[in-house]
Parts: sequence; structure tokens; C-alpha cells
Amino acid sequence: MPKQNELMDKAEDVADQVLRHSKHVLPHVARFCLISTFLEDGIRMWTQWNEQRDYMNASWGCGYILASLFVLLNLVGQIAGCVMVLSRQKVPIACGILFGIIALQTIAYSILWDIKFLLRNLALAGGVLLLLAENKAEGKSLFAGLPSMGENNPKQYMQLSGRILLVLMFLTLLRFESNVLQILVNLVGTALIILIAVGFKTKLSALVLVVWLTGLNFYFNAWWNIPDYRPMRDFLKYDFFQTLSVVGGLLLVVAYGPGGVSMDEHKKKW
Repeated sequence: MPKQNELMDKAEDVADQVLRHSKHVLPHVARFCLISTFLEDGIRMWTQWNEQRDYMNASWGCGYILASLFVLLNLVGQIAGCVMVLSRQKVPIACGILFGIIALQTIAYSILWDIKFLLRNLALAGGVLLLLAENKAEGKSLFAGLPSMGENNPKQYMQLSGRILLVLMFLTLLRFESNVLQILVNLVGTALIILIAVGFKTKLSALVLVVWLTGLNFYFNAWWNIPDYRPMRDFLKYDFFQTLSVVGGLLLVVAYGPGGVSMDEHKKKW
């Protein structure tokens, strides 16, 4: 047990060194990764306008006008939301727009009935929630001399909800196979998402999961190796950028910590 604690302490020291050297860059990288799926989807709405419009019309029988409005709303909403987030302008409004896009697409593409895609959309919503919490943290720091509401303020619960939603992405990667390697992958991954959800050794766990998810993403979702004419290219690209957005949310956890509603925070009082 002392040996395990020593290894854990060394791992945390390495993670702290990484954070110290990247603290000015990490939040920008996190935000860019987080909005990447919205940016890619917004661009796709423009480049595949006719295909998207025809798909919506065929799926819902809503006519070309309503189908075109759906595509336009997705295009403008996602691109505008991404620009606002990256420029740090009206971030709460941008997050509201992105939440609306997630909800709209969940209904329009019948994602409610597909558990894998539903969990991924919820994980994406968790990332946006962490982005909103980060913005609230920055806003409060401008008035550091004023009394705060303490640990029970909404930001803490937004961070908790964001963490829990974010780790749902990993549940979609679990594969129930009988080989030893896959069982090990499932056990380690499950342990990491539990640690992040409860907020214990959060920064280290989130950093490990960032490396883990990034490796899996580049291995399984290498859409650039698929020819343009194959439909699989679009599916892999969609998965790749959604996973990248969840990685962005995890990087926000690495950069800013788990918040007040976490075991890490409570440990400081013991």
C-alpha cells in the first residue's frame, strides 16, 4: 500500500509539472478541442447542404423549405457559437446556442432511440456545461474582493454535472469481449471515469483519460484513411470530432480542477 501511494504521488508530481508548463496554453487548446465537433458539423452543413436537406425531408416529410431552415439553423448556430467561444465574447449565449443545437439534433436525427449516440450527445453537453462553468469562474474572479456564495453556488454543481456527463463518452467505448486485453482496458477505463465522476485524484485521472481517449480516437476513427466516396468516412469523422470535443472537456477539468463538489476539495478540509 505505501508503494502504491508513492507511485501515485510521483504520477501526480508529473501531472503537476505538465500543468505548470502548459497552464497558459491548456485552456485555449481545451476550448478549441471542445468546439471542434460543432465547427466541423457547421462546415459540413455548408459543403453537404443538398444532402442534409434531402435527408431531413426524407426522414420527416417536412418539405424543402423547413428542411432548408433546419440546415441553415445548424450552420449559422454552430459557426456563430464557435466564433463566440473562441473569441470569449458572450460565452453564456454561445453555450445556450450549442445546447440548443445538441437538443435539436438529438430529436431531428432520432438519437433518443440510439443509446450510443445519446450517451455521446450527453457527454458533449457535459463539455459545454464545463465551458459555461469556466466562464462563470472567470467572471467571478473579476470581483475577487466581494463576498461569494461559498461552495453551494451554481458553478460547483455545473462542474459536478459536467464531469458526470462527460465520462459517459467512455461507456460507448466499452466492449464486452472475453480476451484479457479488452477486460483490462474496460477495468482501467471504468476506474478512471469513476474517479473523475466523484472528483478523486481528478486532474491526474482526467489527464490519463485524455491520453487514453486521444490514442483510441486516432486508432479507431482514422477517417483520413478512408476514400471520399465511402459513407464510412463521414461516420468516422463524426465520431472523431465528437471524441475530440469530449477530450476538450476533460482538458478543462485538468486545467481548472473538479470544483467544490468533489472528494479532492473535501480532502483539503480533513
